Amino acid sequence: YTGASYHREIRYPEHAPRAARYATAAMDPQGVHRDGRPRVYRPRGEGRPFRGQNVVCVYVAIGQKASSVAQVVNTFEDRGALEYTIVVAETANSPATLQYLAPYTGAALAEYFMYRKQHTLIIYDDLSKQAQAYRQMSLLLRRPPGREAYPGDVFYLHSRLLERAAKLSSSLGEGSMTALPIVETQAGDVSAYIPTNVISITDGQIFLSADLFNAGIRPAINVGISVSRVGSAAQIKAMKQVAGKLKLELAQFAELEAFAQFASDLDKATQNQLARGQRLRELLKQSQSAPLSVEEQIATIYTGVNGYLDVLETGQVKKFLIQLREYLVTNKPQFAEIIRSTKVFTEQAENLLKEAITEHIELFLFQEEK
Repeated sequence: YTGASYHREIRYPEHAPRAARYATAAMDPQGVHRDGRPRVYRPRGEGRPFRGQNVVCVYVAIGQKASSVAQVVNTFEDRGALEYTIVVAETANSPATLQYLAPYTGAALAEYFMYRKQHTLIIYDDLSKQAQAYRQMSLLLRRPPGREAYPGDVFYLHSRLLERAAKLSSSLGEGSMTALPIVETQAGDVSAYIPTNVISITDGQIFLSADLFNAGIRPAINVGISVSRVGSAAQIKAMKQVAGKLKLELAQFAELEAFAQFASDLDKATQNQLARGQRLRELLKQSQSAPLSVEEQIATIYTGVNGYLDVLETGQVKKFLIQLREYLVTNKPQFAEIIRSTKVFTEQAENLLKEAITEHIELFLFQEEK
């Protein structure tokens, strides 16, 4: 034992890998700092995380179907991710003992690189299956069952695993290990035993909703339930300046939308708020394996929260934003340079972005009228 847990440093967000999805980076910035333990809750059959950048990745598949694991590995191979990714797999037909040990094997591999001054990301997919395997072993060993027939030390099963995520001090090389555990829910029930256990260990959660996924909202993040205990400490200053009110507006929109289903007559202010929320939700839709830079995320979010999309139809939002990002690259390259160099949304950057949005809206509406 090297005493790594006693040599931790405070988190430095500017050294952190950035989330490439603005729904995560803006509203739940918990998986974008080193020494992190955010959590993803996934309903049965919901999507899996795929991509890392400049980080050694360890993907641990626990109790998954062999075909699902093969599909993920093929995706890694197609995207060139196997160059920096290790896959540890114990499929559903593996003995419970091996499913129980798989996450610890993955953690040991990630720690190997962490102690060699590298940054690592480990994904546990998923810890519900490990808990079930541990329950099976414990019952066979005649240990007293507790809540939901899990043994009394099931909390320790996950806490000792997730607390291995660390950012080492300069004397130990400043390596890091970021853990991303996934927990599967049954019918969206986050109050079950294993989900509530993991909630108390991690730095927050991203809850993926099957209903949102089926409605075409992807990534299917439930804004109301998703929480970050790290918050803006894991964001660069520019993102803090732009995205501060985004989550609040979306949460208010979700409540208002549910109420509007039963109301026949809505006042103008409520109609405007609903229209703004629909455009913000459309703004956050992002295709799989289509990462965006921080500058692009900031420009996109700023456009939505400041009402520039209100003049567009909901169906035009995605097309407009794609063209706007291209317009910024070709006509206002200084904007991206300012964000990259200063990490601050300066007055000059804001003026450049405002000019680009105003110019492109006029051009876009003119083209759409033809």
